[in-house]
Amino acid sequence: MPGPTARWLRAALLLGGLALTAYGLSGLLTDSYVTDPFGVLVWALGAALLHDGLWAPLVCLVGAHLARGPVLRGWLVVAAAVSAVGLPAVLRGGEDHGNPSVLPLPYLRNWLLVLAATAGLALLLALARWWRRHRRHRGAQSRGPRLRSARLGRARLRRRERPADPS
Repeated sequence: MPGPTARWLRAALLLGGLALTAYGLSGLLTDSYVTDPFGVLVWALGAALLHDGLWAPLVCLVGAHLARGPVLRGWLVVAAAVSAVGLPAVLRGGEDHGNPSVLPLPYLRNWLLVLAATAGLALLLALARWWRRHRRHRGAQSRGPRLRSARLGRARLRRRERPADPS
């Protein structure tokens, strides 16, 4: 059961989040560029349904069944998030409608570079985890026979130190 400080913090964060949501919605619905507030509502509901009904379960299933290690699973989530944000710009590459400043960057190249950089970091992290585990396992193996022989040696000494059986 959380203490009173944690309850107050949760309540404050909830109220702050609701206030920011209300501010964003009021700004969105009173903006002069928004001519169809119902269309915005349909878009928001569709995005929520798409995320909660398809995207999140799909990422969880892929992570649980295909990616066994936590590093690979984490990288797949990062790659999916980067793709969700960057893919619209990648797919619209070259559509400037007469205005070259609309999409001025090489988005496909940049998207691939971000995926490659995050994959490289994930690979380094996986190698570091493997190296630590391998080193720890190898150290335990190298100490194993010495410990066993030391234990056997102590047991032999104890047998020798026992007094002879008088019978």
